Amino acid sequence: MAFALNTNPVTLSPIALFLQADIVVKLVMIGLLLASIWTWAIIIAATLKLGGVTRQGAAFERDFDRAEDIDGFYKQHSDNRLPIARVFAAGVGEWRRSTMGGVIDREGTRERLATAMSAAVASEIDALSDRLNILATVGAVAPFVGLFGTVWGIMRAFTGIAQAQSTSLAVVAPGIAEALFATAIGLFAAIPAVIAYNRFSHRINRIEARLNRFADSFHATLSRQLEVAGKR
Repeated sequence: MAFALNTNPVTLSPIALFLQADIVVKLVMIGLLLASIWTWAIIIAATLKLGGVTRQGAAFERDFDRAEDIDGFYKQHSDNRLPIARVFAAGVGEWRRSTMGGVIDREGTRERLATAMSAAVASEIDALSDRLNILATVGAVAPFVGLFGTVWGIMRAFTGIAQAQSTSLAVVAPGIAEALFATAIGLFAAIPAVIAYNRFSHRINRIEARLNRFADSFHATLSRQLEVAGKR
């Protein structure tokens, strides 16, 4: 008989269901558990990182608004690795390269400043979004992997029915329970991944909008300095 009746309630505990499963379902469960652990590691790391970027970025922007000397502010924050600081550094770097000659092409300088800071914004957003594709992949694939384990477990339950020549619930219950447990683990991995992906995507979009606003504001400041330089 492939499946025997066991009235001990521990038999249907998660550990017992894992131990009773065959090798294919066990591999599915192990893979999904590893994916869940990886997902939570990414969620925790991304939460801390995005929270720090938001708080420290707001402080950097406040300090920039109060600064009276751009060169002095740049020297003070030249080693800052925040996304907003790198956008600022990209603007300052392009400004210095474009104005170091005797003749200043104001329109060309404005275009290069916009291009440099837009590229910096895109680069920083790419870096912040680096592992979101993993969350999207787990969220999309994990339920189907769990479903594969479910199908395999149900096939095994049908085999038990054939061998026992009985449709008694006592015969098929363990195999069905193992199959449904694989689906549950798949959902356990997928649901947090989908929620986190959507939440982090929203936060990164807000950070990108803030970086673009800062870049536009800094571009306007440098454009005014170009007008002043052109009148001299």
